[in-house]
Amino acid sequence: MNSDNMTPKEIVEYLDKYVIGQAQAKRVIAIALRNRWRRMQLDEKMAQEVTPKNILMIGSTGVGKTEIARRLAKMMRLPFIKVEASKFTEVGYVGRDVESMVRDLAMESLALTKKEEAEANREKIEAYVENKIIEKLLPPLPKGASEEKLADYDRAFAKKQEQLANGELDNLKIEIEVSGRSIDVSTSGNVPPEMAEVQESIIQVIGGLNKKKKKSVTVKEAKKLLEYEAQSELFNEEEIKQKALEKAQSGGIIFIDEIDKVAVSANSSSRQDPSKEGVQRDLLPIVEGSSVKTKIGNLDTDHILFIAAGAFHLSKPSDLIPELQGRFPLRVELDSLTEETLYRILTEPENSLIKQYVALLAVEGIELDFKEDTLRAIAKYSALANEKTEDIGARRLHTVMERLLEDISFEADSLSGKVEVAKELVDEKLGELVESEDATRYIL
Repeated sequence: MNSDNMTPKEIVEYLDKYVIGQAQAKRVIAIALRNRWRRMQLDEKMAQEVTPKNILMIGSTGVGKTEIARRLAKMMRLPFIKVEASKFTEVGYVGRDVESMVRDLAMESLALTKKEEAEANREKIEAYVENKIIEKLLPPLPKGASEEKLADYDRAFAKKQEQLANGELDNLKIEIEVSGRSIDVSTSGNVPPEMAEVQESIIQVIGGLNKKKKKSVTVKEAKKLLEYEAQSELFNEEEIKQKALEKAQSGGIIFIDEIDKVAVSANSSSRQDPSKEGVQRDLLPIVEGSSVKTKIGNLDTDHILFIAAGAFHLSKPSDLIPELQGRFPLRVELDSLTEETLYRILTEPENSLIKQYVALLAVEGIELDFKEDTLRAIAKYSALANEKTEDIGARRLHTVMERLLEDISFEADSLSGKVEVAKELVDEKLGELVESEDATRYIL
């Protein structure tokens, strides 16, 4: 399956392995991503006119809003960042400015591009590292050496290559030169680019970036240190930045969570709250399309896909300013999780919660055994707890599972073999807690 041009059906099929239910939300996002691929096939003039259809996801916490977007970005190897709208403040107030999300996306794109380049040039990097290490163990012959000595050197070099590949030299100590890298201040999304440039210039003048120092390390450690050096030597930094910029501009996804926290309801006394309504106005040019200065260059946000999400318990989507509403034309409401859905979440996903706990305790030599009625009971109590108190969706399963397996986890060192998690244990651990609303509110 080629992730670059997956059909909407294939995208939904992939998401079904990780996120249970929410078919409508999956369809909407799958179509939005497919439209991006379609846009790339158009001629340049038309492609510029086709803007992404941003999505507003409405649903309570823990129903899968973020997970759908995150899984998609990971699968399609796209730059993805998640930000909370409530962390931003209007320009002029203390806090993060909205442009920092675009700078964060640029850095995420740069890291992703570097990783892809390293994977594509794995053989070159390994050859560079191998040569550097073997040169330390077997210094090169001087010019004008006899053919016999050259032949001996080649045989010794081949022998060292074999030993290095087999890990026989991993514990040997060698001395290598490493660049004295300083902290990259500009990776912090909230540092304005101008300030980051000044800081970088000062560091370069002092020589903090280019100064090399000798370090005695094992061959195993040298492999990691030299891999970074290999990437600096073999790759053109400017080309990588350009690729990262293009990737962020045409494939970036920004997930803005808690968008409802900056909405001001009509009956609110703080209708003119400058922090909330001001954040919306600051968001507007970013979502509409503007150019933001980042470390890798000026990044145009015209074709970035924005996905906003919120529970909208205390406000409605119509409480957002009209201009911002218009920039999120696709609305999708996510369903609350039923007892049956919670049961499926426990058992069906690729790395479901049950599989995670079984694997964790297998490390201690314990084989956890969950019967069907046990799993059904866990789902039932989780759904009841969500009904009686705040609905936190699938996150309730984490709370319930921790409570249920607390004793087994604590006594793990003195247990061994098969441990059955019976329905009676679930009733004993969770029954009274769920029945008592106060206990549920504070413990589950």
